[in-house]
Amino acid sequence: MRDALRDRGAHADLAEITDDDGPPYAARYIARAALEIRRLAPPSPVVLAARGAAGPLLPQIGAAQRAAHRPVAAYLIADSLLPQHGSHSRAELRAAQLGDGVPDPGAAGAERERPAEFYTEALPMAADWPDAPCGYLLTGGGPAACARLAGLRGWPVLDRGDAGAPEGDAGDEALAAGLLELLSML
Repeated sequence: MRDALRDRGAHADLAEITDDDGPPYAARYIARAALEIRRLAPPSPVVLAARGAAGPLLPQIGAAQRAAHRPVAAYLIADSLLPQHGSHSRAELRAAQLGDGVPDPGAAGAERERPAEFYTEALPMAADWPDAPCGYLLTGGGPAACARLAGLRGWPVLDRGDAGAPEGDAGDEALAAGLLELLSML
């Protein structure tokens, strides 16, 4: 993904966060993301992008960046549930935004299998979010209901749902192109 963004002229680094395999899942992920972003030392202001299970955590990741004196220029969310004020769990967000609860790990497009606690733990929220423009990218594997909700919030939405969700390099290229196009809309 990083190379696909750089090939398009963006200064991009990819913080791959894998340290969320134990409770508290969200807090571990946010702390690891903050450390990885610090290690990468991006120029300010930063653009934060997340997809999948990381999307609802963007407010706290952004708060950690502001605390480290790295202002956030924009938030890009791809194929994810939306952050919501309050201390909601992923299951509550899914119920409110998609009308269902804990995802079926065998369903098409499902992320890796996770324990039930991953979906039921309360997610932290930054009270002053969003503090920068936000946009939503929908690809073939994303929840269309969340794209509609993002549009209702007044966010630009880029719908690439008809293009499918290709795998590998083709998927990275399509995602990079979509993210940069979305960023240009903010």
